[in-house]
Amino acid sequence: MKKNTTKTLTSFLLFVFLFCTSFSVQAQVSSENNTKSFFWDKVQFGGAFGLGIGNNYTNITVAPSAIYNFNRYFAAGLGIQYSYVKQKNFYESNLYGGSALALFHPIEQIQISAELEQLRVNTEYNSFYGGYRHDFWNTALFLGAGFRTNNVTIGVRYNVLHKDDDGVYADAFMPFIRVYF
Repeated sequence: MKKNTTKTLTSFLLFVFLFCTSFSVQAQVSSENNTKSFFWDKVQFGGAFGLGIGNNYTNITVAPSAIYNFNRYFAAGLGIQYSYVKQKNFYESNLYGGSALALFHPIEQIQISAELEQLRVNTEYNSFYGGYRHDFWNTALFLGAGFRTNNVTIGVRYNVLHKDDDGVYADAFMPFIRVYF
């Protein structure tokens, strides 16, 4: 593993640990009626599910996440992701990892976002194409904006770390739909 990749992964895991630790400390504070903690009143769960099926092609993605609303303007959260991608007679790939997400709502209908995503990619190519494996880490930093109504946000995000011939995503721009309950 490259030195920069190790440093990035270590930094990401440290952030996740500190983020989760702060949540567990705050979760101990309960509301006056003791029926539900103050912490859980500000947590929302959501995420994404993707399914793409085509001409000998399959792409399945499951990406649950949770956010904590600090106030009506700021929220932050964590997510995990797993994707299975297969092009028949060409390659099969498994992608898994996590992300940290920050949301800003300058007004109720607008959402500005930043998301750091770290994925491990394991791809195995068919013997006709060399029969080799390509395993690597893919880091993405998405900056996005969207229109928000109730629990749904529709928008577009841009991967500032995108490289044309290196990585998971074919394009730096990516539309999104976020739903949190």
